[in-house]
Amino acid sequence: MVTILCLAFGMGYGGQTIEEKTVEIIAHRGASYDAPENTLAAIQLAWKQGADAAEFDVHLSKDGHIVLMHDKDAKRTGGVARKISEMTLEEIRQLDAGKWKGERFAGEKVPTLTEVLATVPAKKRVFIEVKSGPEIIPELRRVVMAAKLQPEQTAIISFSPEVVAAAKKALPELQVYWIVEIRKDKKPTWKLDQLIEKAKQIRADGLDLSADAQITAGFVQEANKSGLPVYVWTVNDATLARRMLDAGVLGITTDRPKWLRGQLGN
Repeated sequence: MVTILCLAFGMGYGGQTIEEKTVEIIAHRGASYDAPENTLAAIQLAWKQGADAAEFDVHLSKDGHIVLMHDKDAKRTGGVARKISEMTLEEIRQLDAGKWKGERFAGEKVPTLTEVLATVPAKKRVFIEVKSGPEIIPELRRVVMAAKLQPEQTAIISFSPEVVAAAKKALPELQVYWIVEIRKDKKPTWKLDQLIEKAKQIRADGLDLSADAQITAGFVQEANKSGLPVYVWTVNDATLARRMLDAGVLGITTDRPKWLRGQLGN
């Protein structure tokens, strides 16, 4: 966590009080600015860089294994234009998931969710972004339960309302957050009351929103009143990060956890 002491007007010496703000720093696809996204190298670097949590994307393979990959296919990061859902784990293991980021990462493999969960230190946690549909949930439950992490160490996130609802039903002890891009083509996609209503309908435990100027303290307070904490993604700009911190979000996802922690600490 980053804790910052800020001056706030009110009672106290000189008419001011000290206000404490705390925010969770979440490594986006691991420490993906410095290492190839969604690999063990990126996740392990996130822990070394002091991230409070690591976020990563998962798909279900053809033969029912959960692996880390952002895109539907492996072309961008694995050099093979095949869908993950149409590849077996053995075929996925043959991909080089690191070379695109630089020769020093050549040979980095696509990890399974089981392998990544085994790296999570005590008092750290993960945000598992589900890219597949609800069909992944039974295997997701099995892997998460087998990992034996504390419930508070694992959060499930997804853009899909169907996945959020299914994940919460299968894993009621975990926090499940609904991801929403709140502005597209410069136009808001949801009104706050609509977001809250939909989140409650799918039993989401919170909102994971694209960082945006419309996320104000009032916005966050209204969501919080409805029992919905707010997280934001993906912030690599110190000014925007401070703005989100001032709005009262609980977590900020970034490609650069160490750098952002230093910026907010200053």
